[in-house]
Amino acid sequence: MLLNTEVAMSAISRKSPSGFPSRRFNGWLVLLILAIAPLVRAQAAPQPPQPQQQPDQAAPDAGGPSADSGVIALPKKKEPAADEPPPAPAAPKIKNPEGMGNVALRIEVPEVTVDVGVLLEKTHQFVPGLKPENFHVYEDGVLQKVSGFKRVEAPITALLICEFASNGVWWVKADDMLNAAYAFAEQLRPQDYVALMTFDMRTQIVTDFTQDKRQLLEAIHSLVIPAFSETNVFDALYEGIDRLERIDGRKYIVLIATGRDTMSKLTFDKIQKKVKATQDITIFTLSTGGMLRAMTEGRGGMMGSIRDMDYLQADNEMRTFSSLTGGASYFPRFAGEMPDIFRQINQNIRSKYQLVYRPTNAKLDGTYRKLRVELVDDEGRPLRMQDEKNKPLKFDIIARDGYRARQEVE
Repeated sequence: MLLNTEVAMSAISRKSPSGFPSRRFNGWLVLLILAIAPLVRAQAAPQPPQPQQQPDQAAPDAGGPSADSGVIALPKKKEPAADEPPPAPAAPKIKNPEGMGNVALRIEVPEVTVDVGVLLEKTHQFVPGLKPENFHVYEDGVLQKVSGFKRVEAPITALLICEFASNGVWWVKADDMLNAAYAFAEQLRPQDYVALMTFDMRTQIVTDFTQDKRQLLEAIHSLVIPAFSETNVFDALYEGIDRLERIDGRKYIVLIATGRDTMSKLTFDKIQKKVKATQDITIFTLSTGGMLRAMTEGRGGMMGSIRDMDYLQADNEMRTFSSLTGGASYFPRFAGEMPDIFRQINQNIRSKYQLVYRPTNAKLDGTYRKLRVELVDDEGRPLRMQDEKNKPLKFDIIARDGYRARQEVE
């Protein structure tokens, strides 16, 4: 800026050869100074400060952050409340000893299920319409609280055990057995499962469990001539129970036999213990040879008396098998009684009241517990039934005699 001024001044100080500056020259010089002056003032004026370029706050493109990420706002730390309790300490970690795995503790509360049939004594008809309050269940003489109650009518799973031996007048007893087996098969329904087993000195599975009634009838029809004269009813019943125990649910055994045991490996005490230990098997017994016994009974003589005693003992054993499991025993004399008997068995099997309770004696000691079932009215007195003419009706309560508690090691 000083240089331009000096040039202008030097130009002004120049004179013409005559000692006076040239007027023309001076005029041009003035015009030139006037033209340059605005430019000089513009350059000498102070320049306004340039605003600083703000960093780009837009989100960076995919692939990474931009060179300047801008201002980072840090969250303010939350101040703990004055009344907030301190955090609970961490639970201690328990480590099992070396070589010892995880141990689970399971507590089982035993439950007992009792199937009860209530039948009129005269007609053997099932009595419907009873309520839970009408049943009192006693275990070893102690009243139990019934927690579950329902009426059960369902398909059956049954094993038919028939005596088929050539002892005495075998064709008469075999004819009774066949009539009874046919009468039982006729009562079956399509959903029922039934198997047929015969016995003399040994047992034989004639047909396994099936829902085909025709197959069962053909199996019964195939029983023509027996092989041995011995009747090992204890062994056969033990094997039948052992087979049924492998099947879940409620099962039934229909034992059709004279009841006389001649050569079993098991004693009556052992088979009675086995029958008592059954949990969900009900046994119905039907004695054969009733007509023959009625014709020959009481004829006297030592052999006749021994034979009569054998049959009386057999009848008691058959009653024991059924009563211990909540079944029933029948001693027909005529073939015409068979359909009615199996109609009663069929109704007894299909129509029951099922009671569930938790015993007050919860010990798992394997002891045998006696059961007794009573019917009471709404006031707790013994229940009385009447017909349309207000005449009293007698009824039978069919329930198992007891059960064996589980062992603790089972």
